[in-house]
Amino acid sequence: MYREILVPTDGSPATVNALKHAKELAGPESTIHALSVIDQRIYLAAGGDQQDAVIQFLREDAIDAVDDVVDEIPRTVQTTEAIREGVPHRVILEYADEHDIDVIVMGTHGRTGRDKLAALGSVTERVVENTHCPVLVVHIDR
Repeated sequence: MYREILVPTDGSPATVNALKHAKELAGPESTIHALSVIDQRIYLAAGGDQQDAVIQFLREDAIDAVDDVVDEIPRTVQTTEAIREGVPHRVILEYADEHDIDVIVMGTHGRTGRDKLAALGSVTERVVENTHCPVLVVHIDR
């Protein structure tokens, strides 16, 4: 059993599949951390007059993503919700270190299309390459 389990979420179907595995890893003394990262690169790329609207949209999306994860976790498992801003893989790694995370559970990919291009590479790949804790990568069918 893992005590501290991190499930990064972008609100995509990949999170739903990853969460199934996270719940299987959780025991009665576990905490599942739901973390959504507002990618600062997206709102910084917006025009100055549009940044506030973009940030608000991204923040609402992050809140929904975290709420969706928490709603699926059995009441017998403790949860922690977090929304942070920054570069997603860096924030995930920082959060894992700060909270002594035992395992990170995430999908092979999240958003697709233009959202994926905006992410500037694979968040999962960068987390796997740079973390000091195990990462359970759940394959997501395209």
